[in-house]
Amino acid sequence: MTGDLFSSESVTRGHPDKLCDTVSDAIVDACLAVDPNARVAVETCVKGKENLGLIVLAGEVSLNGPAPDYEAVARTAAVEVGYNSHEIGMDARSAEWTEVQVHITTQSSNIAQGVNKDGLSQGAGDQGLMFGYACTETESFDELKGRFFPLAAALSQRLTRRLTAVREQGILPWARPDGKSQVTVEYDEHGAVSKVHTVVIAIQHDKALKEQFDGSEEAELAHVRSEIEKHVVQYAIPESLLEGGYKLVVNGTGRFADPGGPYADAGLTGRKIIVDTYGGMGRHGGGAFSGKDPSKVDRSAAYASRWAAKHVVAAGLADRCEIQLAYVIGVAEPVSVRVETFGTSSLNDRLLSDRVKKVFDFRPGAIARDLQLLRPIYSTTAAGGHFGRIPGDDGTFPWEVIEESRISKLQ
Repeated sequence: MTGDLFSSESVTRGHPDKLCDTVSDAIVDACLAVDPNARVAVETCVKGKENLGLIVLAGEVSLNGPAPDYEAVARTAAVEVGYNSHEIGMDARSAEWTEVQVHITTQSSNIAQGVNKDGLSQGAGDQGLMFGYACTETESFDELKGRFFPLAAALSQRLTRRLTAVREQGILPWARPDGKSQVTVEYDEHGAVSKVHTVVIAIQHDKALKEQFDGSEEAELAHVRSEIEKHVVQYAIPESLLEGGYKLVVNGTGRFADPGGPYADAGLTGRKIIVDTYGGMGRHGGGAFSGKDPSKVDRSAAYASRWAAKHVVAAGLADRCEIQLAYVIGVAEPVSVRVETFGTSSLNDRLLSDRVKKVFDFRPGAIARDLQLLRPIYSTTAAGGHFGRIPGDDGTFPWEVIEESRISKLQ
């Protein structure tokens, strides 16, 4: 008899939807490199066909300075993800193989008048509600310590980042860009994680692979499964979580051969929002992140609420913490700040909310200032999850940095 189960999924950067997120965030970075106060809201759609792929860019950009070459940015991003052959799913290297359509105008003047204010007076780029979440599930494992993140989501993200790494490093030369993971964890009667119950992997592979096994798809699948278990699953998941035995499903349909990616499925920016956040363990607000500059609170306030929730849990004030923020377009101060600890804190949630509001400034201008968001740091976030990541020396993932001074003020 098993205990309670919870599952989360992730996708690789070569998944068609994540390819679109990657292109959109590459455009955000290119615009912020020209003008840190650029206003960007760009969506991407991709579709591969037999001899001609398609990338569509649509949205609004306003900036002081020369506009980036959007087509070049999109092609470079797609090729870096791995789409350089129609055999794989798309060849983005030139117009001969993939058409890029650019439909980008400037930001609405009605929106701009409420947002384009100086400093801390800057209003929210839209109405909406955002959630940040943190918990202690990852803190029992050395490989995951400091993340304060739901375990199923953390593991599924590690698996897809590893799927990308084994392809790019040539460890699994037959692997292709498109892939997915899903992890189910089991909880004991006390609500603590006891083991990994099921791991699901889908990995696109070279269609010629089965020739190494005399055309046998069964032998091909057995090889793919063995290599994935050795080089991906056992690498990414702590050994202690696999010791009790687990179910592994690789390419559940039996085969996932070229072409995949945009050829097999059209992609669209903002379609993997739960993959981007907490794997379903924490709630998500109304908006996606990728393709948006930090004046859009869909993005920046989601980062800020995660930052604050992580501090609450890291301070030992709760085992689980969710923070909701809500905004009105053109207004700097959030309409509401709500803290929920699900009965895991010795403090009243209202008291904790008051402490959070004193320690963290959730006005868009203050968020951009405190997290230094007016920099081209977003391409790295497009795949592998926006949260539960290790902050980079290059300033990426600043909302994952814990500041001891804020910990002290919260306690």
